Amino acid sequence: MFEPEYSIELGNVTETTVYGEVIQTMVWRTIFATKKSIRSSEFYDAKNVGLKPELTFEVYSFDFNNDEKLRYNNKEYSILRTFEKGEKTELTVSSQIGGEV
Repeated sequence: MFEPEYSIELGNVTETTVYGEVIQTMVWRTIFATKKSIRSSEFYDAKNVGLKPELTFEVYSFDFNNDEKLRYNNKEYSILRTFEKGEKTELTVSSQIGGEV
């Protein structure tokens, strides 16, 4: 049974034009999720291409809007991979992309 127990934030960049200048702003919204383990095969496959998956969350598919970022415990992560499973979607995230921190 899917029992969301963690509060996370999902975010996307929105653009607005103010006096002819484009302003980008990250817009966050809070949803509930279940925290899951990263599968070892996924960890090693990602590591081979320079990625470091750190966490996986499962959310209701209707809550996920192709978001780019995830915030959990005041730490921001990039969404590396999504896997839709009917009414649920798995989000695998990392705070480090390639050589960046």
